[in-house]
Amino acid sequence: MCDVEKEVIKELFSMQDLEYKNFHSKLIPNIQEETIIGVRTPALRKYAKEFAKNNQAEQFLKCLPHRYYEENNLHGFLLEQIKDFEPCMEEVEKFLPYIDNWATCDMLAPKAFKKNLPELFKKIKVWIKSDKTYTVRFAIGMLMRYFLDEEFDIRYPRMVAKVRSDEYYINMMIAWYFATALAKQYEAVLPFIENRQLDTWTHNKAIQKAVESRRITPEQKTYLKTLKIKTK
Repeated sequence: MCDVEKEVIKELFSMQDLEYKNFHSKLIPNIQEETIIGVRTPALRKYAKEFAKNNQAEQFLKCLPHRYYEENNLHGFLLEQIKDFEPCMEEVEKFLPYIDNWATCDMLAPKAFKKNLPELFKKIKVWIKSDKTYTVRFAIGMLMRYFLDEEFDIRYPRMVAKVRSDEYYINMMIAWYFATALAKQYEAVLPFIENRQLDTWTHNKAIQKAVESRRITPEQKTYLKTLKIKTK
């Protein structure tokens, strides 16, 4: 553990909320409870903005792997503040292999990415084939965040539909992607559901999440329910 990391951990524990720790640890069952300090996200974001102005922030980014969940989230929030695409991407690629939970993965949304979507897509094509759960999840999350509106192309859901995994956190992200895609690009994406291009669990979960969405019309929800695959 590097010196700056010791100082950061001390600061994080000063913001600890044990009630929040107990609640939040239940939402991330795949990581050890003792690695969760219990810092609320708004407080952590505020600290990240202040810490980013400190010349020690750059040193902290080199202290991988981190021990605590909040350290990883702080790391992600610091990366979001890197304004230029190339250095931001370089740091994200260093960090991705160390992400070990869905929350840290889904929080990471660098603003610099939006400014260079063609280059981002090149990286997504690599990440989505990774053998690391949260790298794949991150890739699908980036497709969902940046490529479902004016940048939409049918090749994107095709990429996601081809992903096959036994990992719950990958399949849940695929379901979330298709539920969101149905809300934003219903006519284009519906055939993926009609033609059962996802595995059964993910197919049914995508329909469930779509039906729960306020952005799907009652008529669309009624039809989607008819497409659920019955399981024993």
